[in-house]
Amino acid sequence: MSDTLTGSLYVVATPIGNLDDLSPRAARVLGEVAVIAAEDTRHSGRLLRHLGLSRPMLSLHEHNEAARVDALDARLVAGEDIALVSDAGTPLISDPGFVLVRELRARGRRIVPVPGPCALVAALSAAGLPTDRFLFQGFLPAKGGARRGRLEALASREETLVFYESPHRIRDTLADLATTLGARRVVLARELTKAFETFLDGSAAELLTRMEEDPDQARGEFVVMVAGAGPRGDAEASSVEADALLSALLAEGVGVKQAAAVAARVLGGAKKTWYGRLQALKDGH
Repeated sequence: MSDTLTGSLYVVATPIGNLDDLSPRAARVLGEVAVIAAEDTRHSGRLLRHLGLSRPMLSLHEHNEAARVDALDARLVAGEDIALVSDAGTPLISDPGFVLVRELRARGRRIVPVPGPCALVAALSAAGLPTDRFLFQGFLPAKGGARRGRLEALASREETLVFYESPHRIRDTLADLATTLGARRVVLARELTKAFETFLDGSAAELLTRMEEDPDQARGEFVVMVAGAGPRGDAEASSVEADALLSALLAEGVGVKQAAAVAARVLGGAKKTWYGRLQALKDGH
């Protein structure tokens, strides 16, 4: 397949659910390479059997990726072509492969993308949220405190925010979104391209309630998309509406910390920024 003396590493996107989404080019590459480096050889083996293919495979995942580099590089130098696949979607996008691609590119090897399915792109294309600018954050931290901290740090971003999330953490993530980002629009893409593909649309609190009423809506892998803060979400901007809200909260005797949380939910932006602005108003500055 290669037109050079050394082989090529083909980064091959594979289906995220519907096997018909595999491109003819991807199928051809998988059938012609000398070896397939797969995140899970058992999972990728099922795909190969579906295609009627039988190729040598070796595992490449987060725990052994660095150790695989030299051996795979040696195969490329020997003129062999290699395909890199993950369990689903495009390798490296919240999946293994970055270390391998970085190291091989640094050594001057040929890296060839074979584009195709990607949960991130598929979800955005059908969500109805702005796609001219978006910020992909992969998986949020597993622990609650770190997760809320990450969300607070992103609160003032105006781009559409995109995350991946697992079924056993989706409820906690929605609860933290409701706490940190308030009533912003959230779209959940669930089980993309599979039989029970679903898009859920509403505030984080509304979606959490829906899952409590129908636990089946918490099943499957999720792409979580959140509307950006918008121009007035920039806490540095001077706004009569913002100042009026802050002044009213203080006048009603609401504490600075609690008022900052309310302002962040209603206006967007980071709580710590609103806290400073409230403190200045309270001190008469």
